[in-house]
Amino acid sequence: MLSWDEFDVEENTSTASATKTKADAVGAQARAAQAAPVAAPKPAPAAPVAPAAPAPTNRMDSATAASPRPVQAEPSESESEVIASEAVQAAIDALEELDLTVGIDELAESAQRVAVDDKRMINCRADLNQLVPFKYDWAWQKYLDGCSNHWMPQEVNMNADIALWKSKTGLTEDERLIVKRNLGFFSTADSLVANNLVLAVYRLITNPECRQYILRQAFEEAIHTHAYQYCIESLAMDEGEIFNMYHEVPSVAKKASWGLKYTQELSDPNFNTGTRETDQALLKNLIAFYCCLEGIFFYCGFTQILSMGRRNKMTGTSEQFQYILRDESMHLNFGIDMINQIKLENPSLWTDKMKEEATQMILQATQLEIEYARDTMPRGVLGMNAPMMEEYLQFIANRRLVQIGLPEQFKGAKNPFPWMSEIMDLRKEKNFFETRVIEYQTGGALSWE
Repeated sequence: MLSWDEFDVEENTSTASATKTKADAVGAQARAAQAAPVAAPKPAPAAPVAPAAPAPTNRMDSATAASPRPVQAEPSESESEVIASEAVQAAIDALEELDLTVGIDELAESAQRVAVDDKRMINCRADLNQLVPFKYDWAWQKYLDGCSNHWMPQEVNMNADIALWKSKTGLTEDERLIVKRNLGFFSTADSLVANNLVLAVYRLITNPECRQYILRQAFEEAIHTHAYQYCIESLAMDEGEIFNMYHEVPSVAKKASWGLKYTQELSDPNFNTGTRETDQALLKNLIAFYCCLEGIFFYCGFTQILSMGRRNKMTGTSEQFQYILRDESMHLNFGIDMINQIKLENPSLWTDKMKEEATQMILQATQLEIEYARDTMPRGVLGMNAPMMEEYLQFIANRRLVQIGLPEQFKGAKNPFPWMSEIMDLRKEKNFFETRVIEYQTGGALSWE
């Protein structure tokens, strides 16, 4: 480190050096100016006119003029002309030949301003590009709530899960089976739901505010698939084994196959609603995916993983599932509202036969989930067992039936896991040094009542 005296000497030396360098540069410029040839002056004109300063006649004269900038030649007209390619001319010719009568009937039908009474959940002829005025305020509110609670998987710390998974004594074999089975099922299930939304539901629901939420839901399904992949990658699992369980494990494959049969017909681009049969096919699809897949198939796995988190095991994975549960609860409520609105606007669809089919769908889904519970819990684990899970699923099935106006089928079924209701209240704070606050919102606040 320099002392003050050394600093003054060094500063003076630097200043002197800089002065000398500047002087050398000035001298070089002066010598260059003397060496430059000077143009001979032109003879004065014969006419007795007032003398004028001679103008530079070439680039050398311009260099010796007062202005330091060289004079740029103006581009000629031929140099500045843009020559369009043949492809550009072809595009112009095609537009001149455009047949404006194509689709004119469809445009005429949607040309008028949309009134609230013009809007319908299905088979609506009003302009779907006009978001307002809203008819279903609940759909728009759910969209806003979803946007206010955005999250990403990488925000969850997985270090404790990695250490526990690598430890030979950290988890029992039954607990490891639960983690694998659930990641195997959910990693595929959310992709199936997203595909159904994008390929079938969005096209056939003819209300713009509902479509707005469906787009948000499809994005959230992608986040959920990302979350499962993030857990699988973090724990260094065999990706081929996990992602192929819906092909190779019967209890997982049966649930996936059951859901797929309700979307195959609707995903056909030529499928359209407008008749009782096609409208009922759409209604069955919504019941299958909202009430059954998201409303029943997810609950055994959610309960198992969240029970682990309550015991301070696989806390990162459990936190991911807790965020996913919050999203799925909103999806479920939106789907039920949409189903009931379609029934209200189209009462002829809700026939006795349709009610019986909807009841059977929910009961079949419940039985499939009970079989899944028995497969993933051959013995008691995490304070629960297969018979307890069976009653819980019967309790959930009763709720789904009642929510769409059907009678309960499991009299006396109760909730053996009341803590699940507490976990779903995501406004509770956690110890900051154990994990981050569980309430994650980008803006606004959710009302869960």
